[in-house]
Amino acid sequence: MVWPLQRKSRRKIARIIIEGPINGATRKLVLKALRQVEEREYPALLLRIDSPGGTVGDSQEIHAALLRLREKGCHVISSFGNISASGGVYVGVAAEKIIANPGTITGSIGVILRGNNLSKLLEKIGIRFETIKSGVFKDILSPDRSLSNEERELLQSLIDSSYDQFVTAVAEGRDLSREKVCEFADGRVFTGAQAKELGLVDELGDEDHARRLAARLADLDEEKTRTVTLGKPKKKLMGLLPGGTLLNKLIGLLNFELSNSGQILWLFKP
Repeated sequence: MVWPLQRKSRRKIARIIIEGPINGATRKLVLKALRQVEEREYPALLLRIDSPGGTVGDSQEIHAALLRLREKGCHVISSFGNISASGGVYVGVAAEKIIANPGTITGSIGVILRGNNLSKLLEKIGIRFETIKSGVFKDILSPDRSLSNEERELLQSLIDSSYDQFVTAVAEGRDLSREKVCEFADGRVFTGAQAKELGLVDELGDEDHARRLAARLADLDEEKTRTVTLGKPKKKLMGLLPGGTLLNKLIGLLNFELSNSGQILWLFKP
């Protein structure tokens, strides 16, 4: 695709931030911002990631949108911040190049599914569920009982399928063999420096290092070219109060835990 040279945005780099757990709200913001990058014909995108990962489907949709943007001629550079793990890695490997700080926490390539077995607690307080279901697996991961062996096998097959998709994306995005990726895709985390040795990261450096690389790839002046941040979340009233930002983050983490119980996640959970 040939970009019109008269557009002012052609002389700037777009910047999108993915911060915190990746969920539906994150996906909506990022996809909207990516559409703006395409419509305004930015020659390059700096994707700043500071996330422990999140939901599988939302991560995949962002990953796919980034690949489509690259197909249309936009250079995409991922910059890993304090942490870019699990689903953050999945999103990041859609980029042309990945830059990480030497101390960035990354990796955690794997899948997790958690449920809550509250049967002992419910028994102590005298609560018992009565369940009527259409099939033997319809109440799988119900909190009032343990999993059966058949249910464990079924859920493990889901985990294995999701893991296979993750390994494939990393192998293709980083130009590595599946065998090489599987050597370190066991859930462990790495520093940015370790990740570079494994081929998960291209270069070590800060966000400005990533900006300069994006400018060079887009044939722009790396000294003068600046970024335009798109997809900023709206500031909430709570964030304007003393300690409000921290409280918002805690509420967001709690909501994420509650709403995603029983879901397959690409999430780093130390």
